[in-house]
Amino acid sequence: MRKLVVWNLMTLDGYFEGSKPWDIDFHNLAWGPELEKYAEQFGEEGDLLVFGRKTYEGMAAYWPTAENEDKIKAYMNGIAKLAVSRTMEKADWNNTRVVSDPVSELGKLKREDGKTIFIFGSAELVDTMLKAGLVDEIRICLVPVILGGGNPHFKPAAGQQPLKLLDSSVTKSGAVILRYQPVRAA
Repeated sequence: MRKLVVWNLMTLDGYFEGSKPWDIDFHNLAWGPELEKYAEQFGEEGDLLVFGRKTYEGMAAYWPTAENEDKIKAYMNGIAKLAVSRTMEKADWNNTRVVSDPVSELGKLKREDGKTIFIFGSAELVDTMLKAGLVDEIRICLVPVILGGGNPHFKPAAGQQPLKLLDSSVTKSGAVILRYQPVRAA
């Protein structure tokens, strides 16, 4: 069985982007050798990336022509990808297919053999997967900044979702990488 893992950078006050789409300059406060190595390890651990439509569009615009970050660029462009959308009919980024029912599709893919499935960014998609009980792990890099407003990574929910801490590490920049496992009700 495959794991579904969520990954994102988030400000201390809970935002994954500022008040405008792709307002993520705060990522630069966390980026450094440790985070670069961590990102490179995704390529060894995973074999599928999943994005909501908005995140897909931003990633597809950036990675094919990204400068530097050669190892990460090769991974991002070469890996299989799903773009989750009810409006897109096709996806032009290499190795991408469009799906409209992420709960059904990811539920099926998790039961297959393979490596880890990652969701990068995509807060609305993450919310859907959490509510469906399909997320096996949440990895968050807390960036040492208070943004003061923006798009929250975690959306309002009907109740609490307990989490079990699996691991934590601190980078030289002061960012904290946290790994949590959702605790399922008995």
